[in-house]
This record gives sequence, structure tokens and C-alpha cells, in this order.
Amino acid sequence: MPTTSHRVCGVAAVALMTATLSACAKETPAAAPGDTTGPVAVQATDSECGLSRTDVKSGTSTFSVSNGGSKVTEFYVYAEGDRVMGEVENIGPGLKRELIVELPTGKYQAVCKPGMVGDGIRGDLTVTGDAAPQADADTALKQATVDYQRYVGSQATAFLEQTGVFVAAVKAGDVAKAKALFPVARTYWERIEPVASSFGDLDPKIDARVNDVEAGTEWTGFHRIEQALWEKNSTAGMAKYADQLLADVTTLVGKVKVVKLNPLQLANGAKGLLDEVATGKVTGDEDRYSHTDLWDFQANVQGSQAAIQALRPTLQQRDPALVAKVDENFKTVLAALDKYRVGDGFKPYTATEAEKKQLGSIVDALAEPVSKVARVIARK
Repeated sequence: MPTTSHRVCGVAAVALMTATLSACAKETPAAAPGDTTGPVAVQATDSECGLSRTDVKSGTSTFSVSNGGSKVTEFYVYAEGDRVMGEVENIGPGLKRELIVELPTGKYQAVCKPGMVGDGIRGDLTVTGDAAPQADADTALKQATVDYQRYVGSQATAFLEQTGVFVAAVKAGDVAKAKALFPVARTYWERIEPVASSFGDLDPKIDARVNDVEAGTEWTGFHRIEQALWEKNSTAGMAKYADQLLADVTTLVGKVKVVKLNPLQLANGAKGLLDEVATGKVTGDEDRYSHTDLWDFQANVQGSQAAIQALRPTLQQRDPALVAKVDENFKTVLAALDKYRVGDGFKPYTATEAEKKQLGSIVDALAEPVSKVARVIARK
């Protein structure tokens, strides 16, 4: 659930991939006038974020987002502190996307981000009612959240440990070791990114690229250090950024380990990770200095697969054909990565436009059935 702008498509070829991914989910008609229970229509433009209503009942809500502007946009539902409850990214002009999200009673903000930058266009959203959490009424879904949160906790622990080793190498001036550790540490972040990036400004502090940083804000995090390591072959001046990175990751991991997730967050996160692959990793924009994008690519796919695996008992019961299709397409994506492997890692990612298009097409084919998971999980 990224909260920053560093997911903007970097090459023209991705515009087609983004358009295709944006159309993956089956469109849900907006609620009729006066309907207080049906889908909420969101009309997003370059200057507006209009909701057909700003109050919904607790439980599962559907937001049908249409982009009538000229810029690629995103739609978020934020809880207090800008914690992301649900999001849809990369909604191209003229396209529609759907967000199915579970919201308990409380005050929220509905946010459109034209251009996928800044704080976005915000409006209040009120949730009332006493609907029981979905997982409370479904033993299999409750177990899914328990299993996935255990996975997230283990990945978060490893992320903190590996970041600490990476930071130590940077501060010791060991460029070769720091370069080797950079993609390893990031693997754990990328596997749980929908959860890890859902806490306010920690995501941009840890993972922003230089073009994502707003005026007056200092660029920090992994990519700040990456630039120095690969462009300057040096760690000079990086000690303070290394210290800040470790402090931010420590704070993040503390939050990740206590956050409570719901089944729809798992489903939406699985799809969100594949969007990450299509718009950041396939393009080569994510790790533009080190060209270690394929480590991130694999980790995103693994994280998506872990979320689907947690939901598997329910999915298998409700839509076994969908499960079979998802399994098949995960195998295809991971097989496509195999030709780029070297030892325990990957070749530097300097793919041709034809290769990027091919990889994007394979990811797109996986994203299509995964985009249907949230709707299956939302069934009662």
C-alpha cells in the first residue's frame, strides 16, 4: 500500500501495461441516488475527488473510481495518521478501478492523488454501524489473517536485521559489502510492502526515489544511499542517512508487528504488489543506480503469493477455478525470472524494451485473476 509517488510509470511502454492492469477488476455499478449501502462512485479529476456520498456503513464497502482527469491518479482510504486501509494505484485517464475494503466504525479520509504525488485531494469519510469484522464470522478467514500476520512479522524481523548489517557496512566504508547487501535487505521490505508502506511518512523516508521528494524535504532512505554506492562508488557522507534509515526501519517494524489486518487487506495487497512489479520493477525505475530491480521483482511476487496462500482455504472453497489459474500464472512469472538468475541473485537488470514488454505481459496475466480475489473474499 504505497503512500508515495515513487510508483509512477517511467517508460512509454508501461502506459499500456498500466491501462490493462487498471481494467482488470470487474466493474461494479455505482449506487443509485439515495442508496446508502451500494458502491460509492468516486469521480477523480486533476483537481477534484468527488464521492457520491461521504458516509458508509461499517463492514465491506466498494469504491468505484473513475479518472476523468489528464493525469494518472491513485485513490486511498486513510485512517488516523494516514494509515492506509485500502488503495488503488495507477488509474490512467479515462480508466476505472475498484476498491473493496473493510472499514470499522470511525472517521477516515478519502484521497485522490492526481499525478500520484503529494498529499492528494482529501475529503472526510464517515463510517457508522456495528458490523462485526468479517474474520470474526468466518473461521477460515480469521486463520488467514493470523497466518499472514505471522509471515509479516517474520519478514519484518529479517528486514530489521538485514538493514542493520547493511547500515554497518555503509558506516564502515565497505562499498563492496554494502552493494552486496543492498538488494538482500530490500527483499524483506518488498515482500511485505503493502503493510510496511501503510504508515504515514515512513514509506517515503525509507523508500523514496529522488524524483518523489517534494520541495523542501530531504531525500533519505535506501535509494539515497544506493545512488552514492553505484554512481560515486563511495559511502562518503552517507553515515547520517544510514543511521536515519535504521532508525526509520526500527520504528516501522515496531508498527508492523502490532498492526491488525483484515482479509480484504490481504487480497488488495496481493494485487497491489503486482502493480508494483508492473510499474516500478519491470520498467527498471525502482533501483535505477544498482539495477537490482529483479530482486525486488521476485520479492513482490513472493509477497503476493504469500497473501494468496493465506487466503487459499477460502478461495479453494468459493472459486477453485480461480485458484488454479492464479497458481498457474504464478509459476509462469517465476519461471520467467529464472533466465535472469546468477547464483543466489540476479543479473543486473538492463532489459531491452522488448524484454520489458514481455515481462509486463506475463505480470499482467497474473494480475488479472489476482484482481478478482477481493471480490471472492468479500462474498458472504
